[in-house]
Amino acid sequence: MSWSLVVPLKPLVRAKSRLSEAAGEEFRPKLALAFALDTVAAALACADVGDVAVVTDDPVAGEHLAALGARIVPDAPANGLNAALAHGAAVVRARRPGAAVAALNADLPALRPAELTRVLHSAALFPRAFLADAADIGTTLLSATSGTELEPAFGGPSRARHRSSGAHEISVPDVPSVRRDVDTGEDLRAALALGVGPHTARQAPRVPGWAEWAGALSPAGRSIALGAVELPAASGRTVPPQVRASGA
Repeated sequence: MSWSLVVPLKPLVRAKSRLSEAAGEEFRPKLALAFALDTVAAALACADVGDVAVVTDDPVAGEHLAALGARIVPDAPANGLNAALAHGAAVVRARRPGAAVAALNADLPALRPAELTRVLHSAALFPRAFLADAADIGTTLLSATSGTELEPAFGGPSRARHRSSGAHEISVPDVPSVRRDVDTGEDLRAALALGVGPHTARQAPRVPGWAEWAGALSPAGRSIALGAVELPAASGRTVPPQVRASGA
């Protein structure tokens, strides 16, 4: 089954507001864009993904994501996350009637295609299915096979809402990168420990207090998290080189 993914992205000036305390207002929009770039790059590298439609009205994000190969869909409803996802799914199916569609969060910087493949294989067995986030409260992916409406109910405790709507909860093990969305500083630290893509890796050391964050990771975690990126001079350390192309 070839999936069409719908990825929603707020205008960067408003995206990832809960990261403001950890990242500062200057770097928060840059991190939000980096997360989206790594998410989309990894999704496009997944063999089961035929195309990715990003629903956004942000011109800068749209330009960068289109360069990766994503289709940019303007957020015509302009009525919040779920309206944007329903609109994106409708645009996809207007072009590919009967397409299997899946809504995917834009804040999965550690996403790996192999793990996404396992989730999509499981999703293909059910008309609608969803994957809970790492906190078991929200949702990072919601799918609908051919002939089934997506019916997104993201936001807050969406795991319970999607389950009560009749969607099957995906329980495939060992897919932490698909569940690890990033809303807070602690979430970012957890994503870095998993290993993030190159766009996030380039931005992370610029976050205030990064040296302290990196110090909390194991040497192996630092190597996986970043490529050949120097920590700020004050840290007195350099992360060893590590091949970590997005989605590897």
